Amino acid sequence: MNTSYPHLGIDVSKHELEVAVHGQRRTGRFANDAEGISRLVARIVEHQPALVTLEATGGYERPLVMALHEAQLPVAVVNPRQVRDYAKALGLLAKTDQIDACVIARFGHDVQPRCQEKPDENRAKRAELAARRRQLIKMRNAESNRLKQTFDPAVAESIRQIIASLDQQIKQIEKQQHEALAADKQAQRQAKVLQSVDGVGRVTAQTLINELPELGRASRASISALVGVAPFNQDSGKMRGQRSIRGGRANVRNVLYMATLTAIRCNPVIRQHYQQLIARGKKFKVAMTACMHKLLIHLNRLMADEIQATTA
Repeated sequence: MNTSYPHLGIDVSKHELEVAVHGQRRTGRFANDAEGISRLVARIVEHQPALVTLEATGGYERPLVMALHEAQLPVAVVNPRQVRDYAKALGLLAKTDQIDACVIARFGHDVQPRCQEKPDENRAKRAELAARRRQLIKMRNAESNRLKQTFDPAVAESIRQIIASLDQQIKQIEKQQHEALAADKQAQRQAKVLQSVDGVGRVTAQTLINELPELGRASRASISALVGVAPFNQDSGKMRGQRSIRGGRANVRNVLYMATLTAIRCNPVIRQHYQQLIARGKKFKVAMTACMHKLLIHLNRLMADEIQATTA
């Protein structure tokens, strides 16, 4: 770890951070705690790498990412599936912490993933609250389904008590979401702009602002790919003209789907587009995806105008 290096890969686990330098076989290991992260970041700062690449692990990487941002180091958080596919393409089928760290470092060097912007603390808090709200709603839905299949009065009462408790928790989370949004005037203005579009409600607007910070800053092609509503060609062999969507941010896509369902009823532009597609014989899912894409592009343009107006 004493040699200067351009690209660094870090394999993140619950308790350890395995660090690799592109072009070197030796790796370093640090504890994934406050002390270990502090030691690792101090070591990285000495060499000022071109890029530090690590995988999204569902949360274990967040303290490290925050520390790297605080040290003003370039960091990219990538999809683990992409790194695994890259390793398979290289013929690396074995999987250990050391191998993973080396592959991540090589992936960062060869692919040059986009650096992640330093997250705003208020936005990060809103994203956490939104994730927790989704978890609570999922649990409430599961309990509601169990209640429909329960005939014992005692068991049914137990389920009702859990549902009531979850309802209360959801209300508290929504109150905290409102307070966090109220503390960010820019986010408030952006939410108002988004909600001016027929079909876009409070939850959709907050999800887009919190979990799609690229909205208004990315091109229409990029923003569509980020959400997962970009139609990709499937022209191979005798197959021609097929298009499909894949990847993207599922949470954002889910709320966009619900907003589009509302929009095809109350938004004249989206409703007309949907009806034209159905009249041409398009299936419901195809028409819905096309309408989701159209709605997203419109919201992206509105947000771009808002950002330009506030920075002018």
